[in-house]
Amino acid sequence: MTKVPMTPEGHKKLMGRLKHLKSVERPKNIQAIETARGHGDLSENADYDAAKEAQAHLSREIAEIEDKLARAHVIDPSTLNHTKITFGATVVLEEIENSAKMTYQIVGVFESDIKLGKISIESPIAKALIGKEEGDVVQVHTPKGLKEFEILAIQYK
Repeated sequence: MTKVPMTPEGHKKLMGRLKHLKSVERPKNIQAIETARGHGDLSENADYDAAKEAQAHLSREIAEIEDKLARAHVIDPSTLNHTKITFGATVVLEEIENSAKMTYQIVGVFESDIKLGKISIESPIAKALIGKEEGDVVQVHTPKGLKEFEILAIQYK
């Protein structure tokens, strides 16, 4: 079983989602199935079919989350103090070409969200950053071509 790195925040979010699915969504779905059964002939009952399809989707999502949690290797970035970039690091970068500054935290695959500045450990930029130090310049192959970034700061929070 392959362990999956995850921040405590990502783990907590998955646990919350699992709890919501089991305690809110599943009972709602069971009620929808019972209501649809009360409408008569199940062979031509669109509400029943939809509720059963939703049940299958819900069961798959619960199983996927439980699998992720079972394989989780929770790493708390605040306990790390490295001069090199590793999982959990928050990195401030400056794009060499246009001096644009950006901040990213390197997180697990399942918790990445570029809008929140969280990039997957599997992303090309994270792979290029791992093992580097402040002041290093890294090259990253992006869809828009080769980009160079200078590492301005590394934090573990």
